[in-house]
Amino acid sequence: MTTTGPTLPRNSTVWRRLRRRPAAVASAAVLLALVLLALGAPLLAALEGQDPTTYHDGLIDSARGGVPLGSYGGISGDHWLGVEPGTGRDMFARLLYGARVSLLIALGATAVQVLIGLVVGLAAGLGNRLADQVLSRFTEVLTALPMLVIAISLTAIVPADFPRPLLLVLVIGLLNWFGTSRIVRARTLALKKLDHVAAARLGGSGPLRVARRELLPSLAAPVITYAAVLVPGNIVVEASLSFLGIGVRPPTASWGQMLSSATTWFRADPTYVLLPAACLLVTVLAFTVLGDAVRTALDPRERSRLRVGTRAGRKGPSADAAHEQREKEAAV
Repeated sequence: MTTTGPTLPRNSTVWRRLRRRPAAVASAAVLLALVLLALGAPLLAALEGQDPTTYHDGLIDSARGGVPLGSYGGISGDHWLGVEPGTGRDMFARLLYGARVSLLIALGATAVQVLIGLVVGLAAGLGNRLADQVLSRFTEVLTALPMLVIAISLTAIVPADFPRPLLLVLVIGLLNWFGTSRIVRARTLALKKLDHVAAARLGGSGPLRVARRELLPSLAAPVITYAAVLVPGNIVVEASLSFLGIGVRPPTASWGQMLSSATTWFRADPTYVLLPAACLLVTVLAFTVLGDAVRTALDPRERSRLRVGTRAGRKGPSADAAHEQREKEAAV
């Protein structure tokens, strides 16, 4: 029986592993650029001289069914990506503000999922057999429920003046925490058998103290890894709800809402669908690739794989491999 459990690797070690994966570096760069664009949305929209809510009726050709005047969707020096059909709202500003809303909802929902999953998973793993069985069965029952139907029902009965982004954060977070709780429960059951955790419990430490001091450091790696996977899924869920008309409501911009509005004009000009769809695709793909890289970097088994990357013919372990070996020996 070991005396210590695996914890997060050093920050320098994680960063070194991530730098070895060009796809991870590229994904991180894309997400950093996206965050900067979302945070700077008011400044960039002001630089263009537009905002996401103003209607420009003079830029719409009523005789042609509401499509923008000019070529390429009304692209001009005043409207860098053109204007929205039927309304004339600026597409560039709406994409920027839509990024803010989509990221805010996805990250907020992920935080809710992780928090609830941690609490339920720790309670099931640290509790007695009865508590574990009750919480596990409760989680299984909730998992079997049609979450999309419940989400649609909840968003439909909530008062219209309730902040829609906050509602989506709560709905998505409260209905999708089960995966986190299962991971935390399984990890907690394994960590309970370690000497230092058993000693703390026998020494009179309460469940909260054991969880905070003995379990959370070892739970950080799997929880962070799973959270990185949750974010792109939440972006898609938010976009789906907004696409169905039960998510973010006008005039607030979101990528899902833009997709829903653009389907009417797909035959006239598919650009209005392609712009928000491309933003969604690139964002979800970047989060997915980076999440996979983070999982690999935080996986203790990755230490043994570092030697694979050494050059052919090079004698002895590389400096990185030697450093990892010393870390492994120090942890035993």
